[in-house]
Amino acid sequence: MRRFLTPPTVLLFLVLALLGACARPAPEADTMQPGTQVTVTLKDGSSVRGRLVQTKPDALVVDPTDGGEWKTVPRGEVASVAAEQATAVPPSPAPAPASTEPQPPAGAASREVTIPANTVLHVRLDTAVASDTSRAEDRIQASLARPVLVKGAEAAPAGSALKGVVTEARRSGRVSGRAAVAFRFDTLVVGGDDHRVKTRTVAVEAPGTKRNDALKIGAPAAGGAILGGILGGKKGALAGGAIGGGAGTAVVLSTRGKQVRLPSGSAVTVKLLAPVTVRIAADR
Repeated sequence: MRRFLTPPTVLLFLVLALLGACARPAPEADTMQPGTQVTVTLKDGSSVRGRLVQTKPDALVVDPTDGGEWKTVPRGEVASVAAEQATAVPPSPAPAPASTEPQPPAGAASREVTIPANTVLHVRLDTAVASDTSRAEDRIQASLARPVLVKGAEAAPAGSALKGVVTEARRSGRVSGRAAVAFRFDTLVVGGDDHRVKTRTVAVEAPGTKRNDALKIGAPAAGGAILGGILGGKKGALAGGAIGGGAGTAVVLSTRGKQVRLPSGSAVTVKLLAPVTVRIAADR
């Protein structure tokens, strides 16, 4: 009794026979993962080195190390495929566990220092001040000519800025009144931080001119008396003196006294009226 093979069975035998007859070259490539660095040696002795992109039933796709387009190498031309030994990459260190110890507060590298009241500040003006050009409420600026030391610590280095205001600017009068200018400081800048301060007022007044005024009046009066004597004796001398004295007075009335001018760079001293606390580096 003959047995007949069913069509599915016949098809299976044909596939197996075909696979056996056409065994794929370079079977080692089938065990390699895409991305593996390989060297594909061809049967003609040449080779292709690069990254394995894909393994097809009939070909290998390689991304060449020397650049260029991907190369599709037919399996029938492949003699062997060798994986290159990858350079060992050390594992990334595990992140350090969060510390449970209390962390130092921000700004721990600094400390506070209090500059006491009555401290004398040696200051150099950066803004010119004058009785005839400044006005009350004008803002001015200066800088410390010397550092401010508190118990050996430098509380404010030389060059620290001081900001202030003109409190009075008075021109000299034609008859009376000396020129004067006054100012005080309200801000000290240390380490980029503004600190409110209160200082004594620096006031400068022009010197008096009474003696010079007397000379201006007396000299023309004497000249007038001489001229009067020549014109008419004693009576003429008295009249001439009056005329000369009047002329001298006119000179004084039309001439202003000296002005007060403190140019930029002028050195002054000023005293703190209240303490001020500043923050400095801990190692200062």
